[in-house]
Amino acid sequence: MFATLSKWAGFVKISHTVFALPFALAAMIVAARDHRGWPGWRTFLLILAAMFGARTCAMAFNRIVDRKFDAANPRTAGRHLPKGEISLASAITLCGLAAAGFVAAAWGLNPACFYLSPIALVVVCFYSLTKRFTDFTHVFLGVALALAPIGAWLAVKGGMRFWPVLPWQDNATLPVLLAAAVVFWLIGFDIIYALQDYDFDRQHGLHSLVVRWGPKNALVAAFLAHMFMWGLLLAFGLLCGFRVAYLAGLLVILPILLLEHWLARKRSLKWINVAFFRLNALISVVFLVITLAEVLFPRFNFGR
Repeated sequence: MFATLSKWAGFVKISHTVFALPFALAAMIVAARDHRGWPGWRTFLLILAAMFGARTCAMAFNRIVDRKFDAANPRTAGRHLPKGEISLASAITLCGLAAAGFVAAAWGLNPACFYLSPIALVVVCFYSLTKRFTDFTHVFLGVALALAPIGAWLAVKGGMRFWPVLPWQDNATLPVLLAAAVVFWLIGFDIIYALQDYDFDRQHGLHSLVVRWGPKNALVAAFLAHMFMWGLLLAFGLLCGFRVAYLAGLLVILPILLLEHWLARKRSLKWINVAFFRLNALISVVFLVITLAEVLFPRFNFGR
């Protein structure tokens, strides 16, 4: 049983949930600030279920539509579908069940989440097709993951209000800023990840900014995207009224970003994987912790 669970978890890269989930939980915490960052167990569990369903559906869809490219690429030839460890029919079934689970969780949250759930599924799955026709595939991935904080905000608030501008804690500017930060974060580290397939993508007509601009220029773009992401996180925290813990956390995130780009320039498979997974997982966890600290322990926020 554990071997089977491990196989399916590896198929959809369940460990990569650590990228989007902390940002979704951070948005949930800020949206529920009037309740000390906790919207209630039912809402919390439904948000987790929705996140899991949407991500599983998107990842299974990615593996299904990319299976021929994965089989031809030496780096990905060992994945489950090319090796025959998981059948195509099983993968399609999982994709459909995950989509249904996501829609069911959205229905349990509120009408806004339910009505928007089919659009969200289209967005998160569409990314997998973009490498066939656009160099800006990284942007589409960023938008797909940026739905996580937007969705969590909707799950708590039941809607998004842009006017009046104040109070900030009730305004949709906050989740939009956080979503924009996620977009630029994803652009940056997905460019780094695409360095691994630079030669393969060029030979097979697949698109990315690495192919279009070359590794050196693409890394400059990735660095600028991450610096802009850091600035957006700063703006998000200031508008939330966060101070000491949050700013200290951002000062931890900045050198992690710089280290990521230093490692990426080595262009070694080992170091790219470290830069891609471990460092970005650390960034998302640090961000969640400092957001939680600011909301749950405001008495330590000397700036208020």
